[in-house]
Amino acid sequence: MKKYFSENEWQIIENGFDPQFHESAESIFSIGNGKMGQRGMFEEQYSGKSLQGSYVAGVYYPDKTRVGWWKNGYPEYFAKVLNSPNWIGMNIEIENECLDLAKVKVSNFKRVLDMQHGLLQRSFHAELSGGKQIAVNVERFVSATHDEIACIRYQITPINFSGKLNWSNYVDGLVKNMDSNYDEIFWDRVAEEAIGNHVAIQVKTKKLDFSVAAGFEIKCFENDQLQEQIAISSKPWVASADWQLQMKQGNTYTVERFVGVVSSLNYSSDSLLKACRKNTQQAVALGYDALRQMQMEYWKNIWSHCDIKIDGDVAAQQGIRFNIFQLSQTYTGVDERLNIGPKGFTGEKYGGSTYWDTEAYCIPFYLGTSDPKIAKQLLNYRFKQLPKAIENASKLGFVKGAALYPMVTMNGEECHNEWEITFEEIHRNGAIAFAIYNYENYTADLSYRAEGGAEVLTGIARFWAQRITWSENKKQYVMLGVTGPNEYENNINNNWYTNYIACWCLKYTSQVLAEWKQSDASAYNAFAAKVEFDEVTELTKWKHIFDNMFFPFDENANVFLQQEGYLDKEQMLASDLKPSERPINQHWSWDRILRSCFIKQADVLQGLFLFENHFDLATLKNNFDFYEPRTVHESSLSPCIHVIQAAKLGYQEKAYELYLRTSRLDLDDYNHEVHEGLHITSMAGTWMAVVMGFGGMRVVDGALSFAPMMPKQWKGFSFTICFKGAVIKVQVKDQNVDLSLVSGNPLTVKLFEEKVQLN
Repeated sequence: MKKYFSENEWQIIENGFDPQFHESAESIFSIGNGKMGQRGMFEEQYSGKSLQGSYVAGVYYPDKTRVGWWKNGYPEYFAKVLNSPNWIGMNIEIENECLDLAKVKVSNFKRVLDMQHGLLQRSFHAELSGGKQIAVNVERFVSATHDEIACIRYQITPINFSGKLNWSNYVDGLVKNMDSNYDEIFWDRVAEEAIGNHVAIQVKTKKLDFSVAAGFEIKCFENDQLQEQIAISSKPWVASADWQLQMKQGNTYTVERFVGVVSSLNYSSDSLLKACRKNTQQAVALGYDALRQMQMEYWKNIWSHCDIKIDGDVAAQQGIRFNIFQLSQTYTGVDERLNIGPKGFTGEKYGGSTYWDTEAYCIPFYLGTSDPKIAKQLLNYRFKQLPKAIENASKLGFVKGAALYPMVTMNGEECHNEWEITFEEIHRNGAIAFAIYNYENYTADLSYRAEGGAEVLTGIARFWAQRITWSENKKQYVMLGVTGPNEYENNINNNWYTNYIACWCLKYTSQVLAEWKQSDASAYNAFAAKVEFDEVTELTKWKHIFDNMFFPFDENANVFLQQEGYLDKEQMLASDLKPSERPINQHWSWDRILRSCFIKQADVLQGLFLFENHFDLATLKNNFDFYEPRTVHESSLSPCIHVIQAAKLGYQEKAYELYLRTSRLDLDDYNHEVHEGLHITSMAGTWMAVVMGFGGMRVVDGALSFAPMMPKQWKGFSFTICFKGAVIKVQVKDQNVDLSLVSGNPLTVKLFEEKVQLN
């Protein structure tokens, strides 16, 4: 764990430049707006280690799967978010010497992510050869109000000399993904243009024909005086605007860059350059200061309904705000074609694709902090990909509309390239169904059933009904050859969580269909005809399964078994591991991990979190006490689930310990991998850790309740919750809990099981 960034309630601060942390800092200082984003790399040249990443939502490349063997149903490609044209590039030469922070002497370096206002800022002094010193101040932002626009303001002041400055501003399309399987460039060149004060390039993918155009106009100033001597040019892959001048000691030289980035998701390919130019012209017309002010107002509004305030613990406060900030700039719900990649716009690991993380972790965050239509967009995303889910299942031999949603996808087609995940981690289907339940339970909006939800649930239920096997030996149903949430186990039988959520899916789908038939028989009958639903046969089979499912349980330990045979393993605790061996996924062989009892993330406890109200407190306690000490938390999705359950059980210190781990997972680089990008989807779990953990918030049978508990390290905390059109504020201080209705109609909630009327 690294304590590299200064603690501050509203800012992430890097004081001093240390090249060994630069790639990690690039991830931490990433910025975006839901449609595009960028790592926090430098504008000027940097010859040290760096992942220069600029990304456009929804634009991806089917990189051919790299595998030594092939099996039926194996995906032919792994979808990868594309490293797109670099629109921040600058070559800065002072007296013919390149400004490169890997080569010059750097002092007074400070980089700040201003989360309150959505701004990335940097300042430093650089000493070049001969003792020439310059001061640099930089600010950039990706506009949240104009989602195809970004802005940069870069300022240079010569401190102790006058001299020649060659300042080349460029956009570069010849970029490459660091994670390319075959080290290929995924782009083909289309065109460059240099018109008036505008320069731009257009590129297209070598497969799938996605096109992206990026360009800009610049304004140049000496002190406050606008300068006109700009030369624009283009050559293959690059377009640039150059400013050459004689600097005077003490004067400040400023470039304001107004960027447009557009893609073929929203425009025809032959109109992209025109659309890019229109965006840059709009940005110039508005001006840097006006766009900056709009950015600040936007974020003021975001924080008004998303903020969580923690008193007396700066590290905890900074952590939760960093998580909320990154979530809010990654997904906005504006475009139903888009989803939430595990790394968002911060890196290339996991391909930038959609995982079950969205349904299990992100939907609760958006339900609690936003208009319900944003969460519903995520449900619509899955419905529109239902045909592909049915196709995915058919490739594996399933029939009659059985649907297996992919572990990893961009367009609904499975594109994960590890067999034990692709074929076996099928519990993801349950998360899709649970998201529908979560949405209905939270909003009381049942409209999605007729809009596609019933079809999704039926496809998932049909999959489970065919995937489950009758065991003559046990005289019960079993689930063979699966991988549960704990990916440190592969190809196991009867994973308790998978069995439980499969049965729950069958029960819930049966309930939804029965209710729909009773409330709107005409719509139900049309649905049944469309999907060829054999009501009597299918519902009877589903009921027989969930009435006769096998759930592994150990009488001696009095716990649900993660899977059959789990207790055959040598039983050790995570505390028995040497610090030098952790994380074990970076120090142990895969064979050793698979034979160990260690758990990557919540597995049985994932089920007890989702279905908490199905079990008594003693059951929750027994299983937590057994499994948490065996959990190494090497998945970013793990600590938050344990926080919620530890808080429920009154384990205040454990809850606080794991809260810091989930909220500062990236800031303190617990798993030594932040250089690859941030853990965006698990950040939603951090929000859950505060609201559902320390706030004790639950929605049971459509009713909202709270049972707060506060870590002793805090003096107080507060948050707001959107619920059925109302906004409720929860404030906890000392032993007092105050609930108030910020907006919406009066409603009744529970506080420690006592009814409270909010007016």
